[in-house]
Amino acid sequence: MIKKALIDLGYTPAPDGMMMPVDLWKSWYEGKVKSFHEYRQYNGKRVLRRTRKSLSMAKRVCEDWADMIFNEKLEISMPDKRLQDIVGNVLDKNNFRVCANRMIELAFALGTGAFVEHKTKDGVLIDYVKADMIYPLSFANGKITECAFASRMMIYGEMHTYLNIHVIEQGKYVVINKLICERTKKEAPLPQGICEKFYTNSDVALFQIFMPNVANNICPDSPLGISVFANAIDVLEGIDLVYDSYQNEFRLGKKRIIVPLTMAKIEMEQQGEILPVFDDNDTEFYAMSGADPDSFSISEINMDIRADAHETGLQRSIDLLSDLCGFGSGKYTYTTGRVKTATQIVSEQSDLFRNLKKHELVAERAIRDLVRAILYLSGENPDAEVIVNFDDSIIENSETTAQRALLEVQNNIIDAAEYLCRVYKMPRKAAEEKIKSMNLEVHTPATAV
Repeated sequence: MIKKALIDLGYTPAPDGMMMPVDLWKSWYEGKVKSFHEYRQYNGKRVLRRTRKSLSMAKRVCEDWADMIFNEKLEISMPDKRLQDIVGNVLDKNNFRVCANRMIELAFALGTGAFVEHKTKDGVLIDYVKADMIYPLSFANGKITECAFASRMMIYGEMHTYLNIHVIEQGKYVVINKLICERTKKEAPLPQGICEKFYTNSDVALFQIFMPNVANNICPDSPLGISVFANAIDVLEGIDLVYDSYQNEFRLGKKRIIVPLTMAKIEMEQQGEILPVFDDNDTEFYAMSGADPDSFSISEINMDIRADAHETGLQRSIDLLSDLCGFGSGKYTYTTGRVKTATQIVSEQSDLFRNLKKHELVAERAIRDLVRAILYLSGENPDAEVIVNFDDSIIENSETTAQRALLEVQNNIIDAAEYLCRVYKMPRKAAEEKIKSMNLEVHTPATAV
């Protein structure tokens, strides 16, 4: 319906062939995929519906990527203290650190996410949009330049689709708002306070797209990203298959009693058919037909629980998933009945480090552009310098970094300004000014700082 509404309004969203299998990724993220986790099984009497257990590893992978990129140690700063306070207040009012982490987690799951800004009487507001509500209108070199964002809302007692469309006219962005009644399929009046068309008179986009920095091999021509586990669906199936079997080992590991059908308690169903009375979910008894009760002896089967074999197979599958999702092998361990993050020493040559830095490139650009949009909507200079520092303590903790930098400055390998840059994440220019304000020379040993 949303694509049709956009077409009716004269816009051309990306063709269906460029849309990603978001519904499939969403199902794996939620932990239950109907086509896989629901299946049928014959129990000797009838075919029953069964549900496989899920370890929900798809969500775990997305959570961990989001937490490594956007955590409480992420720093967004500006040399201009006044502008930094303005931006900081807007981010705080929009619960940015919490909501942005969740949006990035969903972007890793569904392939794409977006920040969208708009000005209201209460100030600058930020919307956090997931992949199935993003409709690219134009793009070039992997960057979406025009886009429509959709959401559903109850207005006037009826369900409506709200469209927020960002297009470029004569080099400047224009934001168009439309409300479509889902019952009549016609345009409805916009809520009070929302204008139909807003001329920004600026080339600053009021939206920013984030997606995992992974090449799209499902549809290379699409401007949308792919889920971080898009190429690991088979492994996710294998993990849940082993995990379900592991759980069944304990459920089915109790005694099984084989009895002849004629010795089982029977009852007459409404259709007149005589059937044994079994609880369909009871696995202790199995009735065999055609056996002579005089020569048939009731027997029992004691099954050995193959816990070690299952745990080994599960660990190998989780290692494979970790590698395919960019963490490298050894990210997770399956112990004491649950998945834990393994203790790792991460080097700059590791797969995890390289992939983390790749994803940070996209995140940094999105955050910088977000700050530009906030400054523009606040009536400030959108081209002010913005510094984004990610938490790299997973590679080397801050204490080790400080000790190494101190040793290097004492041996005249680096100067005091470089020390401040490494330890306090200061820009080079700001570090040199700090040193000058302390009446120190740039090459003064850091012990004097």
